[in-house]
Amino acid sequence: MTIAATHRDGVRLSIIIPVFNEAGNVLALLDEVAVAVAGLGPAEVVFVDDGSDDATVERLRPRLCAAPIDGPAVRLVRHLRRSGQSAAVRTGVRAAAGVWIATLDGDGQNDPADIPALLAAAEGGAGPALVGGVRVRRQDTLSKRLASRFANGLRQALLRDGAVDTGCGLKLFRREAFLELPFFGAMHRFLPALFLMHGHRVAYVTVNHRPRRQGVSKYGNLRRALVGVIDLLGVFWLKCRTPAPSPLVEP
Repeated sequence: MTIAATHRDGVRLSIIIPVFNEAGNVLALLDEVAVAVAGLGPAEVVFVDDGSDDATVERLRPRLCAAPIDGPAVRLVRHLRRSGQSAAVRTGVRAAAGVWIATLDGDGQNDPADIPALLAAAEGGAGPALVGGVRVRRQDTLSKRLASRFANGLRQALLRDGAVDTGCGLKLFRREAFLELPFFGAMHRFLPALFLMHGHRVAYVTVNHRPRRQGVSKYGNLRRALVGVIDLLGVFWLKCRTPAPSPLVEP
């Protein structure tokens, strides 16, 4: 399935950054994003604050600008209460103006310098609707790496979506294709499978991964594992119940 690339409001690329209590990271990350997208045409950065109770919003307010002379537009959307990363990503995508959406985690572990490579892969000859990042030399604790390895193996056995690192927050996809997908909590971890089951192509690019600069992780391995198994079974059921898209024929 292909989707026509038409710019909304002249924006080619929207970078969605969900944040929750990341006051110590947001400004440095914004500066890096601005450098990374400088040569990519009209772009915007959309921060989605997921109910932070620290100084995240206050740090961002002076940098908000809808029409900067130089650099991407910077916007902020807020949830009044914490709703989770998938809800934050969806809120950002719905608010975005770009044809392409890039997502980054707000903790600074994803490297914005990888965004041009993802965009190049997306606009290449194969025409994937989603390009996922695959982290090399992950800068996480051993327990996190082992938990991710187990989860990725279990998910691959059931979903067979080719994703070896679906937990990587750095992804790039077509806005319209994403908005056609069914929404549920934690859907951001199953985007490759969801895109594939709805007839889209998927590709992967190796990306950098960095240590967290400031703050603490918002996820625990045990809680994530228990919820993740339930989500995985739900997506497996969804895959079994989703018919393959039929090709469109002109009348």
